[in-house]
Amino acid sequence: MLDPRDADALPGEVDPALRDEIAHATARALVDRARTTEDPKVVERLIHLVENEGLDTVAGLWADAAAVSLPGALWRLYVLREWVRRDMPTVMLRYRLGVEAAPVQEAVAGVPSPPEPGDLQVLADAVLSGVFTGDLAVALERAGAFCRILSTGAAFDADSREVADPTGATRMTRGASSLLRTAEELERAADLWRTGSLE
Repeated sequence: MLDPRDADALPGEVDPALRDEIAHATARALVDRARTTEDPKVVERLIHLVENEGLDTVAGLWADAAAVSLPGALWRLYVLREWVRRDMPTVMLRYRLGVEAAPVQEAVAGVPSPPEPGDLQVLADAVLSGVFTGDLAVALERAGAFCRILSTGAAFDADSREVADPTGATRMTRGASSLLRTAEELERAADLWRTGSLE
């Protein structure tokens, strides 16, 4: 048996409390730095953080943070932007399928109608830019509305594939549910930001 002091000295996973502290500190520092600078290059670098640093690096910082927290919200925004960037055909299809059933969400998201693929990339970039230079709550609400539209589109897509590909349809239905949950988390984070209690 190891002595407890020797066991504590063994390398291993980072303490969850320390990981959470690091996630919150880095998210707050990033947002505060961007909001206090007048250099547009800083904001541009932050928008392209995943391309420059890699999704794994960003995940290591924020993926385990509580969903309704500043690092959790930033993680979701970066993942959403990366999905738009990497899989535009799927995102575009889901958006077009969902937008007709969610006209209010379309207005909140702020995508032109009818949307072109580039419009969705502009939205993803604008949301992140809004986090750093605009009203963070509005940016989170826009992302939430976008997720709601994509969730609706994914559900319609799943329905249309049910007979031909039941396994794929089930996977899409789960994806639709995840997108809806993400929308709700982003909207709750927006509410907390407005009251000054988003940690």
